[in-house]
Amino acid sequence: MSPLRPLDDDSAYRALQTHDARFDGRFFVGVTSTGIYCRPVCRVRLPRRENCRFFGHAAAAEQAGFRPCLRCRPEQAPGLSGADAARSLAEAGARLITHAVAAGEQPSLPAIAQRLGITERHLRRIFQAHLGVSPIDWQTTQRLLLAKRLLTDTTLPITQVAAASGFGSLRRFNAAFAERYRLTPGALRRATGTDPGVRPLRLPWRPPYDRASMMAFLAARPLARVEAADDAGWWRRTLAVTHHGQTLHGWIALRLDEDAAALEVAPTLAPALGTVIERVRHLLDLDADPARIDPALASLPVAVRPGLRVPGCIDGFETMVRIVLGQQVSVAAACTLAARLVERFGAPLATPWPGLDRLFPSPRALAEASPEAIGTLGIVRVRVGALQALARAVDSGTLALHPAAPVEDTLARLRQLPGVGDWTAELAALRVLAWPDAFPATDAGVVKALGGLKAAQSLPLAEAWRPWRSYAVMQLWQSLVDRPEETDR
Repeated sequence: MSPLRPLDDDSAYRALQTHDARFDGRFFVGVTSTGIYCRPVCRVRLPRRENCRFFGHAAAAEQAGFRPCLRCRPEQAPGLSGADAARSLAEAGARLITHAVAAGEQPSLPAIAQRLGITERHLRRIFQAHLGVSPIDWQTTQRLLLAKRLLTDTTLPITQVAAASGFGSLRRFNAAFAERYRLTPGALRRATGTDPGVRPLRLPWRPPYDRASMMAFLAARPLARVEAADDAGWWRRTLAVTHHGQTLHGWIALRLDEDAAALEVAPTLAPALGTVIERVRHLLDLDADPARIDPALASLPVAVRPGLRVPGCIDGFETMVRIVLGQQVSVAAACTLAARLVERFGAPLATPWPGLDRLFPSPRALAEASPEAIGTLGIVRVRVGALQALARAVDSGTLALHPAAPVEDTLARLRQLPGVGDWTAELAALRVLAWPDAFPATDAGVVKALGGLKAAQSLPLAEAWRPWRSYAVMQLWQSLVDRPEETDR
């Protein structure tokens, strides 16, 4: 059985026969008769068992000489959740590389090793041992799959696709593409026969997925002029993304369909499509594996809703600001304060929708604002100090707020900031860092759902829910939704 793959070959073939979406992204199948590798949900003609080779991830399939299927599109498969990445340094390194590739960066192996606190030699060794490929092979696969998506889903010129996917030159991009996929980027774009910009992108998940709860969570926390939901099920928002040192502005629109999220992206954000997709997958928790999570929560004192996900965030700084504003106030009050920040410090942005016309304030905008200007919005002085300290840390680069950031180090840096206590840090771990085992024991909603248990009592109880305590928190919060006396976060 190859690294990361949860099934033996016979079980994997049965999952392929039934197109079992629970294993989408958990393994890939290479077909020796065609030289192509597919997702288990692929709807092409079922290959013969003797022609199938099974791999734990796309990089292993490509290293074995298989090229990605143009129909099921392996670059669309759900990724690994935070719990998977935490199992080993190799997987943590893989997440760091994947995050950097999505951002169009070219991380060096020494830099990745330093982030993990190990030597470059050890990084290479554990990658080979746990993932079966080298860090360079993993990075090349991620770049090429991102490039494949850009070629299929955008109209970016091929030179821009090469740059956006992290290749230093068009020559290197063409050579890597030809070596792995045995056709040119232009030939692949012609072969897909798609019409970029007309159909929404599809971002699949592993079922079940509680769509209603996710959309209700987002709708209950509206941010005027930045976010908006409509009666047709679309949720839209403005967005700023830094890509190759340049800040791009635009909008996204998403809807949760029966088996995938539909995503539309403003043309201005097309060069940063990898980052946008990564952020949306985090926001909607699309990489979670309910088959592993839900059974572990059986001892919860509330009914477990199948497929309930942990809402992440589209922008780590913005969500941290909203968490700080939410200290000791209701969700509605925090939304009001956040809207005042947007009105006062958010940059204007034109979108196709009236009323959706501002960006959330940048870290620099809040860091450079006078405390008095922020205070006039009704934000108490201690909270103003916390917001500006947070903004300065993010703007200076000393604090990174995204799922690939090291959890322990990031939480330690957060706790050094004024106004950041245990509750704020745990909410950051849960929503910003995508840590599956966060547990804000002092949260009012958690306390109420557990019948008034204090932290000293609930923390020992919560040990039974490791390493999925973040999902336990969501189940506890969800149990309050239909109660008139609900306390939500």
